[in-house]
Amino acid sequence: MARSTSRVGYNSVPTAPDDAVDGHGHLVHHNTHGVPIEAKNPLGNHVALTSAALLNMSQMIGIGVFSVAGPILKSTGSVGLLLVYWLLGPVIALISLAVYNEYASMFPERSGGEVVYLEQAYPRPRFLVSTAFAVNALLLSSSATNCIVFAQYTIFAFEWEWTPRLQNLIAVSLAVSAVAVVGASTKWALRAVNAITIVKLIALAFMVAVGIAVLAGRTPVQDPYANFHNMFEGSTMNPSSLATALVKINYSFVGWGTAYNVLSEVRGGAPTVRKAGHIAVGVVSTLFFLVNVAYVAAIPKDEIENGGQLVAAHFFARVFGAGHAASKILPAMIACSCAGNLIAVMLAQARVLREVARQGLLPFPEFFASIKPFGTPLAPVSLKLLITILIIIAPPAEDAVNLLLDLSFYPGLVFNAALAAGVWVVRARRTKEGLPLASSQASDVLVVLFLAKSVFMLVMPWYAIPPEKGRSDVSIWYATYCVVGLGILALCGVYYYVWIILLPRLGGYDIVEEVVELDGGARTRRLVRKYHEHDGTGEGQRQPREGDRLLD
Repeated sequence: MARSTSRVGYNSVPTAPDDAVDGHGHLVHHNTHGVPIEAKNPLGNHVALTSAALLNMSQMIGIGVFSVAGPILKSTGSVGLLLVYWLLGPVIALISLAVYNEYASMFPERSGGEVVYLEQAYPRPRFLVSTAFAVNALLLSSSATNCIVFAQYTIFAFEWEWTPRLQNLIAVSLAVSAVAVVGASTKWALRAVNAITIVKLIALAFMVAVGIAVLAGRTPVQDPYANFHNMFEGSTMNPSSLATALVKINYSFVGWGTAYNVLSEVRGGAPTVRKAGHIAVGVVSTLFFLVNVAYVAAIPKDEIENGGQLVAAHFFARVFGAGHAASKILPAMIACSCAGNLIAVMLAQARVLREVARQGLLPFPEFFASIKPFGTPLAPVSLKLLITILIIIAPPAEDAVNLLLDLSFYPGLVFNAALAAGVWVVRARRTKEGLPLASSQASDVLVVLFLAKSVFMLVMPWYAIPPEKGRSDVSIWYATYCVVGLGILALCGVYYYVWIILLPRLGGYDIVEEVVELDGGARTRRLVRKYHEHDGTGEGQRQPREGDRLLD
């Protein structure tokens, strides 16, 4: 049975205890704004260094390395730039890791990653940034993309006739299965992620070995060095095309920070997550680059460029022949890779959505913050499933992957830019409030680079448009993802104005925060209406009633 412990007004911060004890037994005060820290983590501490590293790797080794080489080559125009981008990806990931780790070392008791750091950096205007991020987390994540690529490789492996209906059916079935695993048991979900990730690493190592055999002339591939002559021939300097390719490469490395989403469940906290991130980026980026060298050695340039998301399947067909067992088994392994990636994504995003609920930004916050009945965030991950299914069936099937890749990443650049600037905001605030700064600070140079990357990718698609003929990665209008992404953020602003400013003004009430204790040590924030009711002297207001709940 949930019970209220405190109420907080518009210009206040939660009065529930936000103190925590660090690993040395010292009392620390990290959470200065927003949702109260849970004194006892209701989700447990199941994540060790190995699991954290494999969790990162599992999301990194998703569909990117197997599917984006063609779209990147189509956008950049040359094999040389394709390989340069695969070297640029880990550099960006390491810069991002430094910024995230500073936040994590200041707020080590909170899972949820980005949603927590934005809440701490921008508590005013109240709920604005958190509301926008909540909508983005619900609607524009990568879960649907993983499901669709899984469906495409499954169809390819079994030589079924592709139809939009079959693709959507297989994709939805995977989403349901992943949610069942994550919702049933965190421990078993982590074990599934670890096992599948090891298989994925073996598959990548095998592809690298095959690439070496191709370059050594041990396969039927003729002239494996053909694409390495005049590598930069055909390179485009169109900023829109280059930015679109950068979106793809960023997406391929995005899993470097997955463990931050389960930070409060990690043994050793922020230092362990930092080590896990460095291990994951080092191992995976090396394999990614060598796999793409193998693609370039085995597949003609025009076939890579026009192969869509099936470049890895074409690789095995070229090396082993269309009828060879390996050309059938490996696409199935890639499909399994997508499945493991999806479990990792769902595992992490369930924590993100739970933190969104704990901020009071979802209806029925007690329901979505609860860990009943299995000790897992079942309600948030089930909500994610419904949104994922809608996104799978909404866009044209032939454009679904590229459109969703771009759309899932573009609005997030706004939040990345806000996070970069937020580092300086949080430092200044904590200094003013007499709180310690992060034990692991990112250098200002890295913060500037992180901010510059985000701004560049936001601006460049609009700077020199349209892309050169034949360089767009979708059949519909090339900038659809930019307009839709920014449109969703704009609607968040409208929703915020109506919900937080207009309706309270018209209805004569304030929005009051109510901290609620749940079973198992869970805490959440509930938003209620506090109506203005004067007693004739201009004083006195009635307290919120049960029927006054704002989001329930």
